[in-house]
Amino acid sequence: MIDLKTINTVLGEFETRGISRETMIDAIESAMATAYKREYGKRGQVVRAKLDLNTGTVSFEQVKAVVDETTARFPKEGEEELGTRLHSFHAEEEQLAEGELPRFDSEKHILLSNAKLIKRGAALGDEIIFALEPQDDFGRIAAQTAKQVVIQKVREAEKLSMMEEFGEKKGEIVSGIVQRMERGAIFVDLGRTTGIIPYEEQIPGERYRMGERIRAYLYAVDEGFRGVYLRLSRAHPKFVVKLFEIEAPELATGAIEVKALAREPGSRTKIALVSTDPHVDPVGSLVGQRGVRVSTVMSELGGERIDIIEWSDDAREFVKESLSPAIPLDVTLDEEGHRAMVTVSEDEQSRAIGRGGQNVRLAAKLTGWNIDIVSAGGGEVAGSDGESVAMSADEEGQGTGNGAVDPAIEAGVAPTESSEIATEETTEKTGLPAEEETTILPNSDETVADKEEDRDVAKDL
Repeated sequence: MIDLKTINTVLGEFETRGISRETMIDAIESAMATAYKREYGKRGQVVRAKLDLNTGTVSFEQVKAVVDETTARFPKEGEEELGTRLHSFHAEEEQLAEGELPRFDSEKHILLSNAKLIKRGAALGDEIIFALEPQDDFGRIAAQTAKQVVIQKVREAEKLSMMEEFGEKKGEIVSGIVQRMERGAIFVDLGRTTGIIPYEEQIPGERYRMGERIRAYLYAVDEGFRGVYLRLSRAHPKFVVKLFEIEAPELATGAIEVKALAREPGSRTKIALVSTDPHVDPVGSLVGQRGVRVSTVMSELGGERIDIIEWSDDAREFVKESLSPAIPLDVTLDEEGHRAMVTVSEDEQSRAIGRGGQNVRLAAKLTGWNIDIVSAGGGEVAGSDGESVAMSADEEGQGTGNGAVDPAIEAGVAPTESSEIATEETTEKTGLPAEEETTILPNSDETVADKEEDRDVAKDL
């Protein structure tokens, strides 16, 4: 007899871990059946246990399958019976060739003719149940075996529970605590289990500390030998989309759709949108009032630049918009070679190409076209496939996309980098606002105020 108070306490504890009472009861019954078979069973027996939660008693039964000459192979004269070389507990499953019938075993099979004498209407494949003598005194080895069965069942149940829970979260953003860093990978504590951010799925340049809260995109849920492995990413393109879904309800509800996205993690992202509602501005929805929405996403990504453009069915217009913040003069498409020749003014060359050719490279990924940048003077200056010479890093332009105002500029703060080339004649100014800048004084000791006072005196005369 089993203590019901102990059983109910154990069942309650496992329910908090996501394991149902039915699963735990099945584990207990399997363990008791295994212990009974180890201590009192015979070779080849199929033993089942039934736990009565009202009384705490466990009953045992033997199960035999109904067979005949068409579903089982009977040993020929002189042939060794199945399992005679095995210990009574180690009755292994018979290895059968394809199409071969299982050998008849009196401990787990019963002939159809005999089954009909016990149960009226018995048919092939039915099970005949035989009650076994109750036992509650098990040896040390049997008890240890039962314990191992329970542990194994619990592990399988926990694995299945986590697969179901995180399987529903696959493709979503999850939040956790940085547990440790090991060989470049980050282990994130997600509560019931641990997620892993491989080195290649991290944003370059980001640094993490133990105990720091982190958000990442769950892109894979793998079932391994030791448990469930959750693969997380902060470099995945969909991580940007999911972040915008949190900030922009229009995207989460489907009023705006992401048609294309190209990303170089930690550096720049281009995202093309289309609106399914004519009353919704796709670019403005993601930028937000005074750029608050795009600023929040950029902060989560460590300052990664984001170009937001509107998708177009017209390939020429789409290629033109994809080079934002640059403003091309003309776009010529070569359908056969699937190349786009974009003409830009000399002032827009640095913006169109980007640092190290990044802007034109991302535009090519976004549109699917090979893009060549041509100066208005007629010379080719860059190409997305790397065949032409790219501009230097100091000539890169900045921007957030077509119609998307840089939040820093809109807030009244100048960007840290400028796309304009300063000349030697540019007057040097202080870092103060224009209205607070001091007046440049003449070389003499006489101030501007003194001169104005002299003029007023002269008028009075």
